[in-house]
Amino acid sequence: MSGDAHDGAGALRKTAEALTYLSGFGNEHSSEAVPGALPRGRNSPQRVPLGLYAEQLSGSAFTEPRAHNRRSWLYRIRPSAAHPAFTRTGNGTLRTAPFTETVPDPNRLRWNPLPEPAPGTDFLAGLWTLGGNGDAAQRTGMAVHLYHANASMERVFSDADGELLIVPERGGLLLRTEFGLLLVEPGHVALVPRGVRFRVELLDAAPGGGPGVSARGYVCENYGAPFQLPDLGPIGANGLANARDFRAPVAAYEDDGDTAGPVEVVNKFCGNLWTATYDHSPLDVVAWHGNHVPYVYDLRLFNVIGTISYDHPDPSIFTVLTSPSDTPGLAGVDFVVFAPRWLVGEDTFRPPYFHRNVMSEYMGLVEGAYDAKAEGFVPGGGSLHNMMSAHGPDRETFERASAAELRPQKVDDGLAFMFETRWPVTATAQAARAGHLQAAYDDVWLGLERHFRPDGGRP
Repeated sequence: MSGDAHDGAGALRKTAEALTYLSGFGNEHSSEAVPGALPRGRNSPQRVPLGLYAEQLSGSAFTEPRAHNRRSWLYRIRPSAAHPAFTRTGNGTLRTAPFTETVPDPNRLRWNPLPEPAPGTDFLAGLWTLGGNGDAAQRTGMAVHLYHANASMERVFSDADGELLIVPERGGLLLRTEFGLLLVEPGHVALVPRGVRFRVELLDAAPGGGPGVSARGYVCENYGAPFQLPDLGPIGANGLANARDFRAPVAAYEDDGDTAGPVEVVNKFCGNLWTATYDHSPLDVVAWHGNHVPYVYDLRLFNVIGTISYDHPDPSIFTVLTSPSDTPGLAGVDFVVFAPRWLVGEDTFRPPYFHRNVMSEYMGLVEGAYDAKAEGFVPGGGSLHNMMSAHGPDRETFERASAAELRPQKVDDGLAFMFETRWPVTATAQAARAGHLQAAYDDVWLGLERHFRPDGGRP
């Protein structure tokens, strides 16, 4: 049970750090907070144990192939159907595809971190959409959001438009979901499936949501096929993100005595927020089983595969999760991490090379520095390089790497990531006009001199 929803930050962190988990991405998990709550031998018995209600949550069509089918059975105190009508509420700074406020921009764009939030801003109110593509109602494409918050959520949120990949950059989060609790710190990611209800509580917030330490980070909203582990192909059976390192919650529930009065529940549906006031907590699942479940993953456990001879590998080798499209090998969106690794390539320009890509790339930084940008790309900020926009290392990085002595080098002073998507990312109007949009990003490539010598020499 969860009786400490309103405890102080110290007690909240103590609760978070004592959590236990189930192991393995895509597994058929099962968990019960009260022994005997899970039915045996069937999903929907005539009378569910302990007087609970049986309910299936489907994350895929019933008839999708077994390997792609996502569903979980929930055994709860009240069925999800027991709620009043939803009514429209304001969307704040949250936007959804199709993105039509602006036109797609071929220019390279880079943003500083979001400014500090107003006092009392929770995770949902602090979601700020940078841009995206596709159409949420058609279940295609993705959106890039940032968040900043200084208050824990009292309300509960669910997203019918897509699954949410949450990438904290500052401040720990405790996610209370229908399936149980997850601790998500900077350096971790959390994956909340489509339709799963959850609340975000801040582990490092100032009392009362006032000035002080706040939480900040990134969110990829995936409208398309659910994220899965990428195929390994010639890599073999092991490498990249190991399935066993993804952790799912154990069952925990809120009953009437765990909440102080009515609970606001906010539902994101076809781009708009809708709200209803429940007379009970919707986080009342006592037991569950299935594979449509939330996860947390520590990015530092990523098993980096790289060159041990020459040349810089394509960034696709750093893929943690992928949302496949109808074209084999072409992702709707990939989540890529540049985790600590060794560089040993001989006669090799070791930072990422200059390139133009048919895919569009949004890159963020969790901590430290990124090895292709000497300055200007900071934790909490991000850059957008749309399809076929030319980009690569800045002048300082190019000059340094071109002259470096090529000894084995450990890259462990930064943690960067990328949301890579098959379609151009159209920035929202608020992102295109933001005060924290860097005005002179193109300048990082100024001074890349002409070194061409027809006689084959370079001074």
